[in-house]
Amino acid sequence: MMFPRTSFAATASDKYIQAEACYKKLRNSPKKQKYRDNWLACIDKFQAVYRYDPSGPWAAAGLYKSGELYQKLYGRSNKESDRKEALDIYERIIKRYPKSAYKRKAENAIRNFLPKGTPRVASKKVRHSKSNTASDKYIRAEACYKKLRNSSKKQKYRDNWLACIDKFQAVYRYDPSGPWAAAGLYKSGELYQKLYRRSNKESDRKEALDIYERIIKRYPKSAYKRKAVYARRTFSQTKPPTIASKKVGHEKKAVKAPVDGIAKEIKKLSSAQTTIKKNTKASIYKNATVQGLRFWSNPSYTRIVIDADSEMSYSHRLLKKDPSIQKPQRLYVDLNNSMLGKDIKKAIPINDNLLSGVRAGQHTLDLVRVVIDIKSFKTYKIFSLKNPFRIVIDVWGRSQKPARTNIQIAKKDTKLPPGSLTKSLALGVSRIVIDPGHGGRDYGAPGYLKGVHEKNVVLKIAKRLAKKIREKLHCEVVLTRNRDRNLTLEERTAIANTENADLFISIHTNAAKNRRAAGVETFILNFATDDDAILVAARENATSTKNISDLQTILSDLMQNAKINESSRLAAHVQQSMHKHLRKYYSKINNKGVKQAPFYVLLGAQMPSILIETAFISNPRECKRIIDAKYQDRMCEAIVTGIRKYIKETNPTALMKSRPQKDFGG
Repeated sequence: MMFPRTSFAATASDKYIQAEACYKKLRNSPKKQKYRDNWLACIDKFQAVYRYDPSGPWAAAGLYKSGELYQKLYGRSNKESDRKEALDIYERIIKRYPKSAYKRKAENAIRNFLPKGTPRVASKKVRHSKSNTASDKYIRAEACYKKLRNSSKKQKYRDNWLACIDKFQAVYRYDPSGPWAAAGLYKSGELYQKLYRRSNKESDRKEALDIYERIIKRYPKSAYKRKAVYARRTFSQTKPPTIASKKVGHEKKAVKAPVDGIAKEIKKLSSAQTTIKKNTKASIYKNATVQGLRFWSNPSYTRIVIDADSEMSYSHRLLKKDPSIQKPQRLYVDLNNSMLGKDIKKAIPINDNLLSGVRAGQHTLDLVRVVIDIKSFKTYKIFSLKNPFRIVIDVWGRSQKPARTNIQIAKKDTKLPPGSLTKSLALGVSRIVIDPGHGGRDYGAPGYLKGVHEKNVVLKIAKRLAKKIREKLHCEVVLTRNRDRNLTLEERTAIANTENADLFISIHTNAAKNRRAAGVETFILNFATDDDAILVAARENATSTKNISDLQTILSDLMQNAKINESSRLAAHVQQSMHKHLRKYYSKINNKGVKQAPFYVLLGAQMPSILIETAFISNPRECKRIIDAKYQDRMCEAIVTGIRKYIKETNPTALMKSRPQKDFGG
């Protein structure tokens, strides 16, 4: 069965009893009756009875009571939307339950309902809770659906779908004539449609179609009417799911409707409620443009980046191989409220060990679908970055077991394949990627001295460091850039991964508004340790502190393959060495320690990775020091010492003799 019920799930009768208890408290409290939210809470509980099993014996009763409460609410609020909602519910009962005793009750209710325009007795103003607006409800509904989308386990239980449906319908119920009503109602229909593809329950199909019809009827001037017409037409033409699709319903290619983009505009809309009604189409439905596809790959790893001109919501799904239609295993990403750019290359061959290629197409009027054709893979991760907005897809292949070897110290002419430190300690550290931060249009932090910029300083330090590592550690060094050129943050990590680096070291200079701030510090990827760490990450990521906070919510998932322990040990050795070595030659070397923060440049790195803030370029004393060749030389000497200690601690015989060198200067 697709949706097994948990042992503690309430039955329809239990839900009805709970709804009646809610209404009893409301009836007995004149104070509670003053607030619209209290009425809607009880209405919601009665409708939950109906939603639990729309074809069950309690469904008509729950629906009828919700209509009755809307009618009573109308008597207090005098809102036309409440009157229409009550009448609409009664009409649905007559239509859907022609053999039920509640059909007669509904007919009598319509007949006895006060005609439109009849004055109400002592019409009372029903107040909303200020902290619980329609936009607040929509945000909570979207959050519920996001959790559901991202959990295949949650999707197995019907109650989880109904909980999110309920939250979207709560947006509609809050103010059926408001700007958010059609959006909430449409999303509830969309979820019923998805639920039907899993449950194969006719009641779910009818509910979805019924919701679309209500939108068409009640919101003829809304853009959601067009969406509902399209959804109803495509849904009606879709064949019901087969028995097989029940078991793997999440792997079947569903007909997609245009997707609601209101969540993307929530902040703008909530601060401008008075203008929403006049400008709904212009403000809510402006589509983002997909501008391009990029990728980097090696035999065991591929990173794909989807570039866009503005932020959008997205969803993804993995489809199994289907030999009957000669389709390989596919991963697709649906980009909501988006359009393909005019000059975008729609198909890009990759043809590595993992993927055949990636292609993009305009799937519906306002939805772009990006499809990745898969040969084989172990796992994948998807996340988004901002300023500018892009979606990053990392795909990893199955780990290959390294060949057994008795080599402990490489002889001068011995050729060894690059290997990850954690995969083969016997081979140790053979390849290090050094990343000079910023470059090209991105100047980084401005220095205290005129004409000093972070991008130039860190490039000089990186080149010195590369030379010393080659000479003293005999490791191969790859520079992500060896000249002043623009390089995206996600490209830097991709270089480290595709080069099979054993260590990744990103070089930066720090900055602060307070010119007295000074010192050296080293970061690893993790949840931010403090507000200062968030500020540093925001600056290096070229984004806002809010975006950093948003990123932290998905960090646990992204760090599953991160080498946190190894990175922490590497950072500790490097930080201690820098402080100890520099203080021999200079006064006031402030040891700010090892910290952690969600840096874009470290996301997805498959090797121990650190980000070094070599000095505060905004500090007068440290700015003068950091541009001095001797200071840079001593700084690099200290970093090499820290790397050596880390390598020896990991494997005392791990250091290699020299290997061919490579830079990405090109």
